[in-house]
Amino acid sequence: MKFTKMHGCGNDYIYVNCMEKMVKNPEKVAIYVSDRHFGIGSDGLILICPSKVADFRMAMYNADGSEGKMCGNGVRCIAKYVYEYGLTDKDKISIETKGGIKYLDLTIEDGKVVLVKVNMGAPILEPKQIPVTIGTDRCVNEAITVDGKEYYITCVSMGNPHAVTFVDDTDSLPLEQLGPHFEKHEAFPDRVNTEFVQVLNRKEVKMRVWERGSGETLACGTGTCATVVACVLNDLTDHEITVHLLGGDLYLNYDENEDTVWMTGPAAVICDGEIDISGLE
Repeated sequence: MKFTKMHGCGNDYIYVNCMEKMVKNPEKVAIYVSDRHFGIGSDGLILICPSKVADFRMAMYNADGSEGKMCGNGVRCIAKYVYEYGLTDKDKISIETKGGIKYLDLTIEDGKVVLVKVNMGAPILEPKQIPVTIGTDRCVNEAITVDGKEYYITCVSMGNPHAVTFVDDTDSLPLEQLGPHFEKHEAFPDRVNTEFVQVLNRKEVKMRVWERGSGETLACGTGTCATVVACVLNDLTDHEITVHLLGGDLYLNYDENEDTVWMTGPAAVICDGEIDISGLE
């Protein structure tokens, strides 16, 4: 299987061009290639597929083999891939995901995609649709007990479920211990991605994230979108903010008038290669 390893702010995936031939048993392949000791090493597997309703379709699998609905960093990397590897010559493209169709604007310099701006669509705030069992019309600043300690969460879906909690200091969090307790808490029927956010000022926040199925990652695109929405709903920041992640910065704008979140950030190619997956198919 030929592959390209890419990352968006350190959130790395293995990308496979499936425009002509699909990968069989992608769940098993995702587990294998994601292993950082015996595979290639990544946060998961992303397949670039044909679409009947958009320019391309994204199929995303987490490191544990579970299928995800949407990945903000991943969708930016797909945009870079399809342009630089000659699958399109357009600087505005659409990508079908299980979280809806996303529309992307590519900034191109010297034939390379240096930034991608993504219309991430409207945030979903109704608890049943996220899903979360806490809250009525919305789950905003609601108390929850996790591992014996009380936290306040604001829940948002950006095609996948997120719980945002504000903390005094992200650097000192015992995330390896805390993350799984949030992910598998009974309040989240489909598990949850959890963003731990430290507000620096009205225009900047720091964030660490525990992603369901992958653990802590260096960045999460949909997580930053959920974060800007949660910040606005709790009146902690302006609508346009910079989110500082372990892997770099993403730029978010929550337009309440249009009920749309915009995300802008980089994407990078790490390497191309080929790996034998004959025993998995």
